[in-house]
Amino acid sequence: MGTQENIEQGLTAWWQYNQELWQLAATNFSKENPLQNALNEQNQADLQSWLSALNQQPETFIKQQNAWWQTQFAIFQNSFMPQTTDEKEDIISPERGDKRFVDPDWQENPWFNYLKQSYLWFGQSLQNTIENTPGLDPKLKERLAFFARQSVNSVSPSNFVSTNPELLKLTLESNGQNLFDGLARLKKDLAKSTEMLRVSMTNENAYTLGEDLACTPGRVVFQNHLFELIQYHPTTEQVHKTPLLIVPPFVNKYYILDLRADNSMVKWALEQGYTVLMMSWKNPDPSMANIAFDDYVVDGVLCALEQTEKQTGETQIHTVGYCIGGTLLTTCMAYIAAKRIKQRVKSATLLTTILDFSQPGELGAFINEPTINALEQYNNQNGVMSGHLLGTSFSMLRENSLYWNYFVNNYLKGKAPADLDLLYWNSDSTNLTAACHNFILRDLYLNNLLIEDKSVSIRGTKIDLSKVKQPVYFLSTRDDHIALWQGTFEGAKRLSSPLTFVLGESGHIAGVVNPPSANKYGYWFDGQDQDNPAEWLASAKHESGSWWSHWAQWLHQINPDQVPARAAQSDEQPGIYDAPGEYVKQSI
Repeated sequence: MGTQENIEQGLTAWWQYNQELWQLAATNFSKENPLQNALNEQNQADLQSWLSALNQQPETFIKQQNAWWQTQFAIFQNSFMPQTTDEKEDIISPERGDKRFVDPDWQENPWFNYLKQSYLWFGQSLQNTIENTPGLDPKLKERLAFFARQSVNSVSPSNFVSTNPELLKLTLESNGQNLFDGLARLKKDLAKSTEMLRVSMTNENAYTLGEDLACTPGRVVFQNHLFELIQYHPTTEQVHKTPLLIVPPFVNKYYILDLRADNSMVKWALEQGYTVLMMSWKNPDPSMANIAFDDYVVDGVLCALEQTEKQTGETQIHTVGYCIGGTLLTTCMAYIAAKRIKQRVKSATLLTTILDFSQPGELGAFINEPTINALEQYNNQNGVMSGHLLGTSFSMLRENSLYWNYFVNNYLKGKAPADLDLLYWNSDSTNLTAACHNFILRDLYLNNLLIEDKSVSIRGTKIDLSKVKQPVYFLSTRDDHIALWQGTFEGAKRLSSPLTFVLGESGHIAGVVNPPSANKYGYWFDGQDQDNPAEWLASAKHESGSWWSHWAQWLHQINPDQVPARAAQSDEQPGIYDAPGEYVKQSI
């Protein structure tokens, strides 16, 4: 009787949960979304174009289908037939780094082994068919391949209880408690989601800014409607004469460069004897809808340069721009040159920065007129591009590791996500103003105007990147899927600067936040061919260890002079309040 009661109670609770979840989903996801409509229409048109191309080459399609069936039969034999060796080798294996199939049963159990290999072969063959279909526009192929991968990965057998041996075992052993716990977590995530399900990657209450993260001591010395300027307290008695101003991306919060003491680029730069100042962007709300890219250039970077001079008394400043912050910094340098006003930039360090947007990486799947038009409609309707929507979209560029992994862990295993500083930062989203995002989408990504002479105007002044002549240290990373290094290499050539191009190992974040103490990722430098990225890499020298040390030597060569350390706070310049300030704490 007790067992019967438990079953009835479980079914009742399950039913109630389902009703609540459907109600939450209907409430949060029912809003008309022009972007989703545009993507659906574009995908349907792309699919029709692909099918039409296949129909014109029936012999190619039949050949591929025969190969598919032959391999499927071979997989069946491989999985279910007795093997003569102790170690059975799969016909189709997961790609390097694919952690979905690490449970031993995916290899040892014939049924799950067959399911795994058959699924992987389906994904591979679909991509091969798209790639080998003649007559398709390259951009169309990119979109087909991207969304085919998204669809295939969404139906992976690892994402379902009935086809994942690890989940089946866990469900049986816990009498389904993992699923009830998972439903509770799903309910919480649905309650905070709009447009798309926002899967929690970490405990959002695990860290406190200023105590656990972003805790390098400093002082907010200036604030306007766009940013706060933090000047950090020196940690050496002597400092380099030329101060260092960091321009982080306004699509994220600055503390990616000041996470913990052991991986803080800010703390490390202070230890090298630099006076470090950091821009901390305001998290915009709909009232800032008309704040444009121009404003981020003039009221942002240019203003920060002026304030850095005011704080330090130095007229020449080393600058660092990260991601779109680097694009912003370079645009500001070109604007200063065009206006022929005081040029305070002594050198520029550009980290994973796109100047030539002709190779947008996997974001290219969204760079077309219908999708851009829909995004502009969304922005204009809402005043901002939602940081949560933007963050989820970027996670879907690495969907297995940054989306489905957490979907399975949170909702099917019923486990809480781990407390990780990087994931906390990644989830601490920022909005983008409508006007600024529209400019980035259309003028930069779609029309690639920044590399065209005098095609971009900043507050009525036409700019030209070739007028930028200060020394530039340009870091890209080999595995960057947002700013492809081959594309950033081409963009760097648009400048007239003495250029030091460096290619780091790893990706957009780990390749940049790479402290020497970790001794983790190396880098390439001093390639001989400055015109061809492949030839540059083939001739480049490789060095183990962090690029930070190489960069410090480069900065030192530009200006080795030192002066007594500058206080971030004094009677004459008391500042506003202690770092990390207030803007960085604004959440959405």
